[in-house]
Amino acid sequence: MSDSYLTITVFRDERELAKSLADRLAADLARQPRQVLGLATGRTPVRLYHELGTLRAKGRADFSHVVTFNLDEFWGVSPRDPGSYRAFMDEHLFRRVEIRPEQINFLRGDAPDADQECARYDAAIASAGGIDIQLLGIGTNGHIGFNEPARELAARTHRVRLKESTRRSNAALFDGDVSRVPAEALSMGMGSILRARHIVLIATGKSKARCVQQLVNGPITTKLPASFLQLHASVEIFLDTAAAAGIAS
Repeated sequence: MSDSYLTITVFRDERELAKSLADRLAADLARQPRQVLGLATGRTPVRLYHELGTLRAKGRADFSHVVTFNLDEFWGVSPRDPGSYRAFMDEHLFRRVEIRPEQINFLRGDAPDADQECARYDAAIASAGGIDIQLLGIGTNGHIGFNEPARELAARTHRVRLKESTRRSNAALFDGDVSRVPAEALSMGMGSILRARHIVLIATGKSKARCVQQLVNGPITTKLPASFLQLHASVEIFLDTAAAAGIAS
């Protein structure tokens, strides 16, 4: 495997990573205000989102022309549910950067038909001109969005059954009760993700070191969905020292 397309930057800690990436994104928006951003949820990007909110409060980041698409949402959950990813994004980013509701695109977990909702979402991304920058986290099992390790991966936005490990990692959104975490979700597929013009993956903490090492040095395999990023021509990987432990020379 060649890592020629994977640009890796290692930071001392999560805070330094988040501040550097927030500054970089703000500068990108200053140069090109109208951008389509693909956004991730979960613990990993929270500090980044808060740094972007701080920059917005200081007048150093302008989201007035940004259009967003989130990677995924729980199936069977309303956007108004406090456990939804939409509620998560409202709390950690959207309200902080004062982005207008009409600029936000989200999968509807309470849509009447999952397949129609997924098709609608792919069409909306295409209508917006595609995603310019896709932000990603990575699960401890190598999942991207809700694309879980499997014998085969879906290319387009789709309905997926969640692994128990993924449900456990999302339990905090449901007052720590794993039984309340939905068993299914809607997620952009790996093909949808790989169509982004540029991809930025963030990984922090020692629990991510093994899957980062496999992503960078291992084979492309459906057992590690993140490994498909090796196929993309423009990927940046931002790591703290703990997550980079497996690839340190």
